[in-house]
Amino acid sequence: MQALFTSVGVVGTGAMGRGIAQMAAQAGSSVLLFDTQPGAALAAQSTLAETWGKLMAKGKLTERMQADLVSRVSCAESLASLSSCQLVIEAIVEKIEVKQRLFSELEGLLAPDTVLATNTSSLSVTAIGAALKRPEQLAGFHFFNPVPLMRVVEVIAGLKTDAGVCQRLTHYARQFGHTPVSAQDTPGFIVNHAGRGYGTEALRVASERVADFATIDRILRDQMGFKLGPFELMDLTALDVSHPVMESIYRQYYDEPRYRPSVITAQRLAGGVVGKKVGEGFYRYDNGVANVPSEPAVPVMNALPPIWVSPKAARRAELYQLLKNLGARIETGASPSTAALIMVAPLGLDVTTLAAVERLDPTRTVGIDMMLDDAATKRRVLATNPATREDMRNAAHALFASDGKAVSVVRDSGGFVTQRVVATIVNIGADMCQQGICSPKDLEMAVTLGLGYPMGPLAMGDRIGPTNVLEILFNMGTVYGDPRYRPSPWLRRRGALGLSLLHEEA
Repeated sequence: MQALFTSVGVVGTGAMGRGIAQMAAQAGSSVLLFDTQPGAALAAQSTLAETWGKLMAKGKLTERMQADLVSRVSCAESLASLSSCQLVIEAIVEKIEVKQRLFSELEGLLAPDTVLATNTSSLSVTAIGAALKRPEQLAGFHFFNPVPLMRVVEVIAGLKTDAGVCQRLTHYARQFGHTPVSAQDTPGFIVNHAGRGYGTEALRVASERVADFATIDRILRDQMGFKLGPFELMDLTALDVSHPVMESIYRQYYDEPRYRPSVITAQRLAGGVVGKKVGEGFYRYDNGVANVPSEPAVPVMNALPPIWVSPKAARRAELYQLLKNLGARIETGASPSTAALIMVAPLGLDVTTLAAVERLDPTRTVGIDMMLDDAATKRRVLATNPATREDMRNAAHALFASDGKAVSVVRDSGGFVTQRVVATIVNIGADMCQQGICSPKDLEMAVTLGLGYPMGPLAMGDRIGPTNVLEILFNMGTVYGDPRYRPSPWLRRRGALGLSLLHEEA
């Protein structure tokens, strides 16, 4: 198979540039590497040769294939050496003035039909190309690190980008073996935009002292199936990368409350506590291994009180069955006895508010997150209110851990950890569809491949149920009086009609 672009220039030879060059060579292109740092391009060329050598040693390449790939990569002494390239991809520093200057210089050196591509993750493609004489030749071509393993790429058209340029880049991405997704030129494109809900809402939860970093990570891994908790993920990507993206998207959307950054990450960035690469972030690292605090021990109880369940509890029938399976003594009267542990299961509301509204004794009231089917999770989450007695807290913990399942007990807030984070993710994804930033299909594909989520935002909404997501958002908005929980019109329509969130517009 012949590569769509036979000659490709890559400007910037850090991890991203090397990864793009590797895939371009493997797609059959001749690749010219250029970097302003002396020796950087040559070092990248050497690293690529070592990479292919390792693949050959593993039997994934023949000796001839390895030699052929090495021969396709060479170094350019200057930008002018890229003049014969059919495509030039930049993977340089994420500063708009630097990118603009580079493309302006390239435009004077390259043929008029040469395609220019920026690997920007959050800057406007339209703004980058604003100073060009031929902005129609520039498009976004956003890969994810490490490029050979992260098999998704965002193809972004600026306002003046020729449609044929995006079509060619889409086809070329497929030659890489990547999955291309089409995005409008909006802040964060698809992946970084959709990813705002996970970290930012988790940071809000932590800032309210609902739970510590490790507990929040455990809950989101074990309840929803995320591979990494939000604080593990931020430690891996490093705050000197992720916090500026939070700031950039927030400001580019004119301080949209949904994307508001956190003082927690701003302070840690200022203090250099940025993550795993420096040995300290939300966790401390010894030889690259995180020191994770142990979970609190399950309380030992001589006897457990009877349980009374609020008639307004979410999944009430399932909660009753769970209690029966755990061998609990269940009260079925219209009101709890004076000895009963009172269980509520809110969606988006806090335990304190429910106790007041339902006129329950707050000292004996504990909440449980029943948003998801208990059998589908690896962890149960309980919430106390400020008045909950210690003996009732311990009794609830002991009961729900009695079958060996992990239990986390968190402080009261509007919405449990998973409810808040997942509803925010779904709402942002729905709003992206409302804005036409991408198709629902490309949203789901980009998020699962680019972020490694267990499912896309819309599939999460389907799993929970659109009406449940709306209830969580409405109740959280009522508790906080904060527009960040304002439901997207796209989500409201589907919630009202009871349709699958994946249903396309007619």
